[in-house]
Amino acid sequence: MGLSPFADDDVFDPDDAFVPEHVPEPGPFLADHRVLDGEEHVAFHRLTHELFEARTVYDVTFGYNLARLNLDTRHPEAGYRYAEESADVLRAEFTPTTEFCPQTDTLSLGSFRAWNGLRSRHDYDLVRVRVHPMHQEAPLVNDQLSAIETRFEETGSLEDLPERIGGSGGGGRDGSQSPF
Repeated sequence: MGLSPFADDDVFDPDDAFVPEHVPEPGPFLADHRVLDGEEHVAFHRLTHELFEARTVYDVTFGYNLARLNLDTRHPEAGYRYAEESADVLRAEFTPTTEFCPQTDTLSLGSFRAWNGLRSRHDYDLVRVRVHPMHQEAPLVNDQLSAIETRFEETGSLEDLPERIGGSGGGGRDGSQSPF
């Protein structure tokens, strides 16, 4: 089964197509790195769909696997873009559908957990995740993703990482925004 279980639904691009006008432009986190385009983007994004399915990284607003956002023609400037930082490190930049998307922190952390928790299924030792700066809380979310990434690199484990991070209306029970 392909990325699009509703293959006849005309609002989604085919899962084997790279349609530049239906994916976000690479943002600053990908600048100065080799951005995946064409078949490279399609291949990694197909794997992303599988990993997101395995880890249930779903956009609850749209009710689908987050990887489908890249194929949704109704949101041509939203989704993931990827760039190689090195042979062992991939960068992934998430552009949400709106600057106030309340799921941005949850979706970006879920993505980090899926890619790095199932890294035996791809060629990278680390997938670094950041949110495009168009989101109103991108600095906060990105600082927390950076701290989580550092912790993951130190321990090699996802087990001691938080289940959620602050931002996008999140935060701890006490209102704090710390990821630890």
